[in-house]
Amino acid sequence: MANFIDSVDSRTQLAGTNRLEVLLFSLGRDTVTGREETFGVNVFKVREVMHLPEITRAPDMPDSVEGMVSLRGNMIPIINLPKFCGVNTDEKPTILIVTEYNKNVQGFLVHSVDNIVRLAWEDVKVPPNMMAQQHGGLVTAVTELPDGRIVMIMDVEMVLAKTSGFGEGEELFEGIERIEGRDITVLFADDSVVARDQIMRTLDHIGAKHLSASNGVEAWQKIRELADRAEATGGKASDYVQVVLTDVEMPEMDGYVLTKNIKQDPRLADIPVIMHSSLSADANQELGRGVGADAYVPKFQPVELAAKLQEIINSKHA
Repeated sequence: MANFIDSVDSRTQLAGTNRLEVLLFSLGRDTVTGREETFGVNVFKVREVMHLPEITRAPDMPDSVEGMVSLRGNMIPIINLPKFCGVNTDEKPTILIVTEYNKNVQGFLVHSVDNIVRLAWEDVKVPPNMMAQQHGGLVTAVTELPDGRIVMIMDVEMVLAKTSGFGEGEELFEGIERIEGRDITVLFADDSVVARDQIMRTLDHIGAKHLSASNGVEAWQKIRELADRAEATGGKASDYVQVVLTDVEMPEMDGYVLTKNIKQDPRLADIPVIMHSSLSADANQELGRGVGADAYVPKFQPVELAAKLQEIINSKHA
């Protein structure tokens, strides 16, 4: 297990290459369907993998939250993923994947971990509607491995939102001021339902209209269509969209490639691009600047996002 953890820690330097590494895991064999499905989580979000230590039970927790574990002096919640995902298995999960998402640390209890696979974002697809509905929005992307296995990449934000209300409280939006006297439209791209919902609520609070996309390819298609329409009428694309807001990790096309495409198109180059991601380390921000991003804002900080949008919009209309 220690060697496996070392491999996780040493192989997470892929931001900006349009590639990602995914930790594969199983929730056990379902006694009803007889299937053992393969799930994945981006290695960027994994802090460590360990055998399950002793859990401290606590009252009044959601059914799938087993309790808390002390990890180097910090108490972190433990989410039983098989139970959360409705997998009917007789196998007791004993492996803990400790994840960190935008400074939130939690443990995902799983049946087993497999290995780490390196993927190209263009090979990671938006899940079919049937699969997305079957898993209640928990799967944001899907890909096929060389051995024929289908890997479903889990939406960490959705798990946290449903177990702890992560990102949902109205108090998160307190203090946001409206942009008065300007007709502003923001095009945003994010593969997480939870993230898209919070972005829309932030934009509604500042009084901006919005267009949404669930990945970079969809966003790129929409903004090119706007540029074509503007070109046909003698206008500018920035007449239709004043800011682009993009996640970094998205199926088919990541935020770095989307930003680079926008900045390399003369029709779009004057539209500011804000990168909006849980990968907010200095290295990730530097990569964003390298492809032309005008700003980089951490996810699930609505007040900070609103302030940055207002700053960008005011500077463009000064």
